[in-house]
Amino acid sequence: MKETPQQRYEISSEPSRLDAARIHNWLSTDAYWALGRTRERQDLAIAGSLNFGAYDVASGEQVGYARVVTDYATFGWVCDVYVDRAARGHGLGASMVTAARDHLAEAGVRRLLLATEDAHGVYEKVGFKPLDRPAKWMSIQLG
Repeated sequence: MKETPQQRYEISSEPSRLDAARIHNWLSTDAYWALGRTRERQDLAIAGSLNFGAYDVASGEQVGYARVVTDYATFGWVCDVYVDRAARGHGLGASMVTAARDHLAEAGVRRLLLATEDAHGVYEKVGFKPLDRPAKWMSIQLG
């Protein structure tokens, strides 16, 4: 009988389980939005965020990461979603974002945002949709 993704992988928000060196390597070398990010910057980002890891149940090895910048009350921004190339295709990105969504919904957070160039279909499965009024939103690039 073939193992299901739920049997093979576990999603956890336990900070002590995160492999910060692995997360930094993934993001700084293989994630278009974080290429070249320093380890110091990544560690600061982890420390100031709600983090989720995906772990291989058999080995305990971390195979995925997602973080949410949030006030735990009204708003959250989902970012840095990454699944190791060897573990892709099992729905882990969607599973981590679902865990984040559910965790924050229980806390009463009402809105989550994210930005993606290439994974709209993944996040639509979790309930995300394009902004109704994108012209209402603004941003500023610092540095």
